[in-house]
Amino acid sequence: MHVLVVGAGVIGVTTAFELRSRGFEVTVVERQRGVAREASYGNAGVLSTAYAGPWAQPGMPSKVLRYLLSGASPVIFRPSFDPAQWRWLARWLGECRLARFRLNKQRMQRLAEYSRTVLHELRSRHSIDYEQAQGWLQLFRTDADVERARPSLELLGQSGTAHRLLDAGQCRVLEPALVDGTPLAGGLHLPDEETGNCAYFTRRIMDLAAADGVAFRFDAAVTDLAFDGNRFVQARTAAGTIAADALVIATGADSGRLLRRAGVRLPLYPVKGYSLTARITRLEFAPLVSVMDEAFKVAVTRMGNRLRIAGTAELGNRRLTVRDAALGTLLKVARDWFPGAADYGQAQPWVGARPMLPDGPPVLGVTPVANVYLNVGHGSTGWAMACGSARLLADIVAGREPQIDLEGLTLERYARRGKA
Repeated sequence: MHVLVVGAGVIGVTTAFELRSRGFEVTVVERQRGVAREASYGNAGVLSTAYAGPWAQPGMPSKVLRYLLSGASPVIFRPSFDPAQWRWLARWLGECRLARFRLNKQRMQRLAEYSRTVLHELRSRHSIDYEQAQGWLQLFRTDADVERARPSLELLGQSGTAHRLLDAGQCRVLEPALVDGTPLAGGLHLPDEETGNCAYFTRRIMDLAAADGVAFRFDAAVTDLAFDGNRFVQARTAAGTIAADALVIATGADSGRLLRRAGVRLPLYPVKGYSLTARITRLEFAPLVSVMDEAFKVAVTRMGNRLRIAGTAELGNRRLTVRDAALGTLLKVARDWFPGAADYGQAQPWVGARPMLPDGPPVLGVTPVANVYLNVGHGSTGWAMACGSARLLADIVAGREPQIDLEGLTLERYARRGKA
């Protein structure tokens, strides 16, 4: 059986690897010139199960409104005449209730915990290095930030996730490089969480998959899909036509057009994120623990001899244009906490589109078309969920019983609520 996977980010590449391990003939098509060239390239590198959660949460709408009036804002909203933007926002607002937040976060954490298990298995079996680091420190600038984190803290306790709420002094003991002059009310330490270089990991998995027989075709954007009744038969690409027995759509924020061709309607919308990668110049001023500034939703992650500063959510403009205001927010956070650590003036900027669903969890598995499958909508936590999503999807295609409960992770949740 020949399976065609569309998309060569971390989601598509891990999916191809898992499909091949089950004996399928696999071809991956990608519009870029290589793997991990879009959302998987310059992200924060967070592999946190605890941090895996929906953007829609209690208090977030009012927080977004306050951000819009701030010069250094983690949220950029650009209203447009695009009806999809306003439909997405309306659904997102409906998901910000506490009950919905708890349900969506539980779903995402279930998948992220399974994914971490799969990732560790792959790392051990294949000796994969991706500049991984252990530990995660979420920084709260004000007491109000601590209070807004209470619902998440309750869920961490219920799930048994190792965590510890620290005061400001304890934060500085844990991470001595934190500068003294920036306000700090406390922090949340997650000792078992991880960070690393998503692009490095994706390239390594591609090498393993290719060595096992997976075919990769780059510069091959899919222009159309052909069907025979209720079955997919072939994809038309910029590099020619490819016939296959099954299709997996794993194209991230660009999935909408292919989903519509397959008769699937999902409220998937691109939310842009930014990052800067700067060379470390003073090791004693650079963090050893990866940190997240909760007030500005910016992560500072150490990757080898570089710092990756990533964050900002921009909604409303689909063009991948680097904006100085967004980069300014990233630089502010990096200089607030680690002013002498890196050559920020020569930092390399990046922008990518996160494939966001309004409730948070991705959509995996079957569609109304008999041989078309989905692995889409992972938002800003795609890498944290990638390995688990890939294995679950491969099990579904192979007709095997998935190893975790898929409740709330399939297309059924939208059909059930009248949103498909």
